[in-house]
Amino acid sequence: MNRDQIHRAIPFLKREIRQWAIPVVGVIANQTRDPFRILISCLLSLRTRDATTAAASKRLFSLATTPYALGALPVAVIERAIYPVGFYKTKARRLKRLCRVLVSQYGGCVPDDLDRLVALPGVGRKTANLVITLGFGKPGICVDTHVHRITNRWGYVRTRTPDATERALRKKLPPEYWIILNDLLVPYGQHLCTPLSPFCSRCGLRAICRRVGVTRSR
Repeated sequence: MNRDQIHRAIPFLKREIRQWAIPVVGVIANQTRDPFRILISCLLSLRTRDATTAAASKRLFSLATTPYALGALPVAVIERAIYPVGFYKTKARRLKRLCRVLVSQYGGCVPDDLDRLVALPGVGRKTANLVITLGFGKPGICVDTHVHRITNRWGYVRTRTPDATERALRKKLPPEYWIILNDLLVPYGQHLCTPLSPFCSRCGLRAICRRVGVTRSR
């Protein structure tokens, strides 16, 4: 896939993903546009299925929706609220530390700067970009495992890590697609362009996809 073909790919993706559920962090963003809740739900979602993240986020936000309130909760209460998300004990302690930093350094507000976000406890570039784009509507490219895998499978970039993919996409991807790329490729990667044996026969992009690394497909 070359620079021009991406303009064919994006409209296809927009049509295709209508049949699938919106990822949970996107749902929360659509409901609240609250950077703090987007940040917390994204941290809960790491190594966790969407349904589990949605239920845990709902329980936690019924107890606290600000850094002040969440930071005041005992770790054991946070653990019970977010169980069974992946690594829930570690995440509960990390959320407490995160809230302390937000209160002490940022007056209880989530910073809208990428460098400051990645300096927060437990926040990587994927999460930071998601908060930047969904919480603040600022330009950013959220690269998770789906974005990294698929853009390399297309042959649109040639990179080894998600961070390298983000850097490559910032140089190549048209700016109008930055914010929406993750929302498009997550459901596409979950349901059609799967990690193993993707459904290439059903994909409308097969004519322009180089299928890099694909050894078996359906």
